[in-house]
Amino acid sequence: MPAPTDDPEPPGVPGGDGTLRIWQIALIAVIAIAFTVAYLGLYGLLNNAVWHENAFVQANPWAVPAGVLLFSLLVGLSRRYLRAPTVIQGGFADSLKGGEGKPDYRTFPGALLSSLFSLLSGASIGPEGTITVLIAYISSFIRERLRIGSPVAALGFDVAALASAFNGIVGSVLFTGVFATEFQVGGNKNAFRLLTWNLLAGTIGFLFYLLIGLPSFARSIPFEPIHELLPAHILYAIVLGALGSLLAVFAGVSMQAAGKIMDRAFGDAVVTRVLAAGAVVAAVGYLIPELLFSGEAQIHGIIADPARFGAGMLLLMAVAKLLLLGLAFKSGYIGGPLFPIIFSSTLVGLALSLVFPGVPVGIFVLCIEVAALTFALGAPLTAILLVAIVGTADQYTVVLLTLSAVTAMLIAARVKERMRGQS
Repeated sequence: MPAPTDDPEPPGVPGGDGTLRIWQIALIAVIAIAFTVAYLGLYGLLNNAVWHENAFVQANPWAVPAGVLLFSLLVGLSRRYLRAPTVIQGGFADSLKGGEGKPDYRTFPGALLSSLFSLLSGASIGPEGTITVLIAYISSFIRERLRIGSPVAALGFDVAALASAFNGIVGSVLFTGVFATEFQVGGNKNAFRLLTWNLLAGTIGFLFYLLIGLPSFARSIPFEPIHELLPAHILYAIVLGALGSLLAVFAGVSMQAAGKIMDRAFGDAVVTRVLAAGAVVAAVGYLIPELLFSGEAQIHGIIADPARFGAGMLLLMAVAKLLLLGLAFKSGYIGGPLFPIIFSSTLVGLALSLVFPGVPVGIFVLCIEVAALTFALGAPLTAILLVAIVGTADQYTVVLLTLSAVTAMLIAARVKERMRGQS
């Protein structure tokens, strides 16, 4: 292997394309993870006060749809009067890149309020998208104050901020090293330097989160390890990779359809648009409360007793969750796709485990999850690592996850090729 020549200067030394210093990386890492902890703490307090520990809501089922509509209205008002950003024009991967263009600091209050209202509304979105948007504002603001102007240094600074935030909440010191390589810095001639900054900031964020004892998403949906790798398991992984890809295709088609419907029905009427979506979320959530919010909390009760729902109901909920995810993205809520996709994939896997009880449930669930995330995000390594962290995958399971991800990549490449041929 030839020695790298693109980055002759050690990271942190001014000159060339970058002007970052180690103390600047450490500073944004601490600020990013401290903000993330404060933001998630505030959301947790509000979520408990409004929903989970509110005796009035528990005693009055009608209060759930009323609350969904109220917070949806607040999302619309934040967008209209405070110019809160949205991901209406983007896709699933775009919600994890911090938005496009330079953040306008005057819109930060709107972004902050809209992100909280979006999460509290019960919409099918995850917190990772809100953190990405808000951290983009913070890192851009501090970067300008530190007079970091070169493109490479600016990119490294912003990605380092995200690394610190996400490594803590995901619970892996390496997660955003992979995430950044696939999403932000891959192919850049200064990738080695950028990755080094990312790993440093990510380590700081991970240790910060660990030392203050906050729970992360690591091992949040554990499954029993596979004690031996059988030839049949390899076949399962490939078939489930194709199934997960179809799930992601359905999610993408649902989002496009939701966008067209919302555009035709409401256009630029931002408040009415998000209120209409809130009415749908409220109605579905009233009938099936498990479909409210991102699904990261609701999934545990379903995993504990999937037979209580039955295979048909699990599949119906999985489909409905993806429909709600597309609706949320195209209506003006701020959020991310990771946990809704994981939720839906998990339900499909649980449904299959009820039909085929002889196959380890972890194979069903984790292989579908990794394929769906790989196809939706176009980031196989990130998908494999995330699913392995959340689902506590053993080495045999990681082999199967890799096969499922490769299957999804091959299907995605074929789909893109056909789409180019039709255009």
